[in-house]
Amino acid sequence: MRSLSIDILKIILAFFVMFLHMHLLRNVYPSLSYVLVNGLFRTAVPVFLIITGYYFYYVDDIQKLKKWLIRIFILYAIWTVIYISLWKEKDSYIANIIFGFHHLWYLIGTFFSGIVLFAFRKISVKILFSLILFFFCCGYAIQFLGNAHYFEGKIDSVMNFFPTYRNFLFVCFPFLGIGFLIKKLQIDIRKKPSLVFVLAAMGLVIFEAFLNYKVFKLNQSESIDLLFSLLIACPAMFLYCKNIPVKTDSKILASISTAIYLIHPLLMNLIYTSQMRFRNLIFLGALTSVSLLLVFINRKVKYLL
Repeated sequence: MRSLSIDILKIILAFFVMFLHMHLLRNVYPSLSYVLVNGLFRTAVPVFLIITGYYFYYVDDIQKLKKWLIRIFILYAIWTVIYISLWKEKDSYIANIIFGFHHLWYLIGTFFSGIVLFAFRKISVKILFSLILFFFCCGYAIQFLGNAHYFEGKIDSVMNFFPTYRNFLFVCFPFLGIGFLIKKLQIDIRKKPSLVFVLAAMGLVIFEAFLNYKVFKLNQSESIDLLFSLLIACPAMFLYCKNIPVKTDSKILASISTAIYLIHPLLMNLIYTSQMRFRNLIFLGALTSVSLLLVFINRKVKYLL
């Protein structure tokens, strides 16, 4: 049996990713848009990784690891081919393949971070947690110095190149590791955060984004993937939903969330670059229809979702 609350959470998170790619409200309410796009909506990928890391605990031998890696790699390869049509002439094909085009960085990042976590799975909890914090802080420091444009010239360009900090080691491994430790230490059984705590933690994410915008004066047009408050809010969101005792034997919601995550940039490119009227309604209708279609096709053609 599956956790229905976790599957519903995945749907919400998939929409979070879609909203941040849409830069929701940026032209209407720029301040509100910033704290949402570079704050609240940034909880999505870390929570996805925590969920994956939680179940990665059961990948406890080489054969299971191979099966897990093959599934992710095939998924990544299929969608990389689908999105080749959106690659621009100035894009580096090698960089897109190695680091992932646009949102596909999450898949290849999960692939390599799974290998790292598997290698470290038997070390002591203290050392693993220390590594999680160390690599997260490295990624945060690179991102912050890049967005603050602390350096000049080529160094600044390198630090603002997304894969420099948004990669398998600095983003995916820390949150995958947190999910793994939640399962290993049975934190989901021993700790049950209240809704008030979860909402407060999410408020902390928004507050940190507000500080980045108003105090540190980070450029609104530049993305912020790492926030220290995510280390509190994302595990809390997962634990709260995990402890809602509602089960289901259907995978359809989880599959729909994956479909929304994978297909929405393609539909956005097709619809929002045109001059058609009612684009928002057309986009939502197309997203719903295509996502359901992908779920149906996936039942016949495995590895699509």
